Order: sequence, then structure tokens, then C-alpha cells
Amino acid sequence: MKINLKIGKLDNLGFTLSTMNGNNRSNVKPGARVKVVQKQDQFSGELSEGIVKDILTKSASHPHGIKVRLQDGVIGRVKEILDA
Repeated sequence: MKINLKIGKLDNLGFTLSTMNGNNRSNVKPGARVKVVQKQDQFSGELSEGIVKDILTKSASHPHGIKVRLQDGVIGRVKEILDA
């Protein structure tokens, strides 16, 4: 199993995990290029890239990423925001 972690700045414990910007709805905008993980790819960690068409998550944040629909119809949770 492949696990992807983003490492933040060093602290007294040695490291901290940075918050992934795809977890906050305010960072995800229609028209942004993003990488998402689709439901069937959660265990493999395979990411799909595309342009956000619709934001499907209604809450301000989600620990696994904001759910979006891409312009090509793919639905997934945002793992990386490439450009806004």
C-alpha cells in the first residue's frame, strides 16, 4: 500500500504534517486545476488530474479532501491544488 504524506516544517518532535490545502473548501474554486483521488482509487492512491467544474462538499472542510466534479465528469476528493 502506498501512503502519501506532505511533510511540513520541523518542530521539537522532528516534523509536523502540513494540512493539505484540498481539505478546505475556501481553497477550491471552479476552474482550478487539481489532482483528485476517485473512490475506486483510494487504496492505490492513484490521482486523476483535471479542472474543477462543481464543488460537491457543502461543509467548510473535510479531512479527506473536498469532493468535486471535474470538467470531464470524474468525481473525487481534492488531494492537490495545482493552480487556481
